[in-house]
Amino acid sequence: MGSAPQPGHRPAEGAESHGRASDGVEANARLTATTAAVLFVLFAAEGVTILRIHALLSPHVFIGMVLIPPVLVKTTSTMYRMARYYLGSPAYRRKGPPPVLLRLLGPFVVVLTVAVLASGVALLLAGSAWQRPLLLLHKASFVLWFGAMTIHILGHVADTARLAPRDWMRSTRRDVAGAGSRQWAIASSLVVGVLLGFLILGRVGPWLASTPFRGH
Repeated sequence: MGSAPQPGHRPAEGAESHGRASDGVEANARLTATTAAVLFVLFAAEGVTILRIHALLSPHVFIGMVLIPPVLVKTTSTMYRMARYYLGSPAYRRKGPPPVLLRLLGPFVVVLTVAVLASGVALLLAGSAWQRPLLLLHKASFVLWFGAMTIHILGHVADTARLAPRDWMRSTRRDVAGAGSRQWAIASSLVVGVLLGFLILGRVGPWLASTPFRGH
């Protein structure tokens, strides 16, 4: 006589699947928050260089290049969450979207961040005929970016402070699988950024020599 199926077997599988999906959401949130914390430190350092931009142009350029790969990591993780939510993933639907203001502001933050970084790189690589319009774009996009980013940071600071340490603390590191991979992703982005920084530093001297104006 065959044994009857054990009651509750399928709900257990469903619960396990639900747990894995929730872990995926948490993993994405941790990666986004940790990268955001790294970017906050780098942007703060970049802001210090603006106070004496001519004397600190080399550090300004170097930090700007270091910023690019982590910005790509955070943008990718954020867009992944957005895509999963709007494609109807149950786990991401349960988590819910950010507040309306932050959702509306998000695309502007991304576009302005790209504009600031891209115009800065283009300034060093473009010919002298393009320097003045590119410098204007760099300054204007920075002003707009600063306002948008201030709201963005204030809106996410609590979640970032709560989530960013979790992959680095022994008590919470193993709660969600993949902490090591997320740490390597962030560390690798910084290494790539440092390499880019060293590659572009050689352009600073010629740029200063060729530019018909001072300041940045």
